[in-house]
Amino acid sequence: MKRSLVLAGGGMRVAWQAGVLRALAEEGLEFQHVDGTSGGILTAGMVLSGVSPQEMCARWSGVDVKDFGSALPFGDYLKGPWSLPAIGDAEGILNKVFPALGINDAAIRGRAAEPGAVEGSFNVVEFTEKRSHAIDATAIDAELMAAGMSLPIFLRPLRRDGKVWTDAVWIRDANIAEALRRGADEVWLIWCIGNSPYWGDGPLEQYVHMIEMSAMGALLADFEAAAGAGRDFVLHMVRPEHPLPLDPEFYLGRIDADTLIGMGYRDAVAYLDSMTPAGLAKDPGATAMTEPPAGVRFNDTLRGDIGAHALTFRATVVLPSAAVDEPPQLTGYVEHPRFGGRVFLAGGHVETGGADITYRARVKLDGGWQDVAVTRTLHDDPGPDAWMDSRRAQLTIGDATAELTMSLADAAGLLASVEPVGAHGFVDRADAVAGFAANGLRELLRRY
Repeated sequence: MKRSLVLAGGGMRVAWQAGVLRALAEEGLEFQHVDGTSGGILTAGMVLSGVSPQEMCARWSGVDVKDFGSALPFGDYLKGPWSLPAIGDAEGILNKVFPALGINDAAIRGRAAEPGAVEGSFNVVEFTEKRSHAIDATAIDAELMAAGMSLPIFLRPLRRDGKVWTDAVWIRDANIAEALRRGADEVWLIWCIGNSPYWGDGPLEQYVHMIEMSAMGALLADFEAAAGAGRDFVLHMVRPEHPLPLDPEFYLGRIDADTLIGMGYRDAVAYLDSMTPAGLAKDPGATAMTEPPAGVRFNDTLRGDIGAHALTFRATVVLPSAAVDEPPQLTGYVEHPRFGGRVFLAGGHVETGGADITYRARVKLDGGWQDVAVTRTLHDDPGPDAWMDSRRAQLTIGDATAELTMSLADAAGLLASVEPVGAHGFVDRADAVAGFAANGLRELLRRY
């Protein structure tokens, strides 16, 4: 059976895909073909360069997202907005992001030429013909890969030999057809483009909606073409439950790579736990998402020691507002040399009892799942300094225990990380943050 890994676009948010691939690798899944479109080119480039899923997660943690943007020559901006070729160019991606992620075009070509190598393809549009080309890994180069991520308006296209190369997103954002052309019997589609009924106002959100419509239209066309040709295959898909934050939130530091990676790992494990050998129906429901409930997201970091080595526990909590009858969500990781570095949380949830708040999840260690629990007890001191009233916590992971502490820097980091989710418009976003600032973690005890 030939298995293809199809990596859809999603801009810088494809850091989420590193967490997905970490979970798939732990499951023992192997792929004979890897295809990348738009932002998915980054993940495909890492895989085909020989970067392991564990290393992908570590490398994404070290990426400065500001490197995705680089300025055009100053003279271009003097032309005025109506003659500007783009907001920026791909030099930052080529010279900073690719090296930081371990993407090496020479390594990709060399590995692809080896006998029995994993096949690879990268989707780039040639504007003259208005056609998307699936460029084989044996013929790809760094400039074409960057061109495949050069979203019109934002990044200048690649001009080469009288042709113009740019992002394929307006034609397709995932190439199921290429996977089938190469003989795939099973396709794993890693999808992080939003697909919810929400229609937002403003140019950014509507630009994104256009991408969503193009991406879904092309995906459904691939499904229909395969059905019309009698080409059967098994479809597996990992996608977020809710649309991921848009690139500007990542660029502005409202969310970080570690959070996205943790979300990807959680989403992949959830799919692996529920999947069937028959896979999913090839219809619009395969990528369907719901809007997140209104609330806030924050990062809670605690530190301690096991043996002579430092341990870090980080929980990313999505706390719905008081008006929403939904439980909190939990993702994150535990990091310690005994565990081989960083291990990500799956099946996370939050429990409360009396004055205790407990983060519960499971992690994969030594090929098996082990339970994780971190409990902190809130004092009775009311007010917005709740995080200072609960600086100590108890960690249990497998047969190991540790006392954890929140430093002043981590307390400040928690406050700085508070970001509204599921709230649209300035007033709703401000209300969500204000509610958390007033009640903090104590809100969890009051409601759950």
